[in-house]
Amino acid sequence: MTAKAFRYEPAEDHPGWFTWNLTDETRFNAQTMGRMLTRIEEGADGVRRCRLRMFPERRHSNLLDAVHGGVTLALVDIALFAAMRTLLDGDAAGSVTLDLSSQFIGAGRVGEPLDAVTEVLRETGRLVFLRGLVVQGADTVVAFNGTIRKPTRR
Repeated sequence: MTAKAFRYEPAEDHPGWFTWNLTDETRFNAQTMGRMLTRIEEGADGVRRCRLRMFPERRHSNLLDAVHGGVTLALVDIALFAAMRTLLDGDAAGSVTLDLSSQFIGAGRVGEPLDAVTEVLRETGRLVFLRGLVVQGADTVVAFNGTIRKPTRR
């Protein structure tokens, strides 16, 4: 896969944000998640983080009218790759998730942007270790960490 697998370009209707969508809209990200945006932020602690935003709709909800946990976990998984690509200029299209740990702290609400804010803990020759939070406004929804294996060079 190549960088052409993703549409990463300025989002005209959201200044300072970039699109993070697959060019093939028949795949999971587009069919399930809908439009996503990303940007790089630097925290007061000097750490650069990638913020990946989705826009939860009724189709993302469970029977409690909250964002379905599976949708939130999908956001987390996609956020690992968005962070790898934007913070490290890594090959997100050729990488795979090795592990993902999450702790649900609250529930996401439909109709409000839901953000996964991810930082890189360490990068080695083959692996990238990341962690982050899914937040909605001032509320924390999920804490997570994960490991990505970079693509094999052939």
